[in-house]
Amino acid sequence: MVQLQSFDDHSPLSGITVADIGMKFRNGAYYTIDNGVVWFDHVRIPRDQMPMRVSQVTREGKYVQSDVPRQLLYGTMVYVRQTIVAKASCALSWAVCITTRYSAVQRQFGSQEGGPEAQVIDYKTQQNKLFPLVATAYAYRFIGEWFKWLYTDVTQRLQANDFSTLPEAHACTAGLKSLTTSSTADAIEECRKLCSGHGYLCSSGLPELFSVYVSTCTYEGDNVVLLLQVARFLMKTVSQLESGKQPVGTTVCMGRVEHLLQCCFDVQQAEDWLKPTAILEAFEARGGLGLGRDNIYALFLLHKHQGKFLATGAITLKQASLASDQLRVLYAQARPNGIALVDAFNYTNHYLGSVLGRYDGNVYPNL
Repeated sequence: MVQLQSFDDHSPLSGITVADIGMKFRNGAYYTIDNGVVWFDHVRIPRDQMPMRVSQVTREGKYVQSDVPRQLLYGTMVYVRQTIVAKASCALSWAVCITTRYSAVQRQFGSQEGGPEAQVIDYKTQQNKLFPLVATAYAYRFIGEWFKWLYTDVTQRLQANDFSTLPEAHACTAGLKSLTTSSTADAIEECRKLCSGHGYLCSSGLPELFSVYVSTCTYEGDNVVLLLQVARFLMKTVSQLESGKQPVGTTVCMGRVEHLLQCCFDVQQAEDWLKPTAILEAFEARGGLGLGRDNIYALFLLHKHQGKFLATGAITLKQASLASDQLRVLYAQARPNGIALVDAFNYTNHYLGSVLGRYDGNVYPNL
């Protein structure tokens, strides 16, 4: 904690230069937050302004390392990233709520014999893009709840000076922060496009939501750098298999990779992909870490990344085709409950701040 300005006239103190870093991405996003830059030129910082829990500076100016284990700082990191993952679920559910409601309101083409045009949500192309995002919002909410447990577990272990789970906790927090924020930012933009031209209006609420949220891909760790840290942890885990050390926790499947790659998954028809064991084994064989119970979410990931599944031999071409077939069936089953699924997030019109996402569907008179 350092005093920068005078208490009398708020001018910078002697030796201190303060400046603003300039406008940020779009005017609506963090523009009012006063982020700046500061230069210190021979400024003495009083000791009572130094947080000295982990290390200290003596009155003689000597730096002294504290006896407090530095690993305790990981508890704060886990908490911050757990909060970021939880906010990813909120932001994504916000966007899909607006988009799903508007997809039910908007009608285009498909009229027969002078009847009403078809609801956009009934088009398969719209379902193929929208319903996986709804499923992802739910999956991220479940991940956020698991993250709360992880934070509690790590905190309790740190208090007992047990640091054995820190490497895994660090990898999980790094990987999930990167995964959830990147995919959520992309999903919000996809939701804007799914609302056609009206999604580009500020009154849709989606442009501001995107501009505010996209910064999460950068702060608290650049997402690319975080993925490299996850890769380093996984490579270290694999290298330890030769010495007989078995992986635990979220990486336990890596101890069974050879067995999984030799397995022939019992998927002979599309409905077989509804078996949780079939999906879990496919992800484990590919090296996944268990990516959710939701069938739409899991099969969407398998369909999206089927090239990687095929390259590792986790599934066959026929099984990949059956997964796509089953996914279309699940979309049709989800269609009648589409509005109910997003209404369950319980967002008010005031909270959404979107004309397109109005609960009563009365969109066009209010544009």
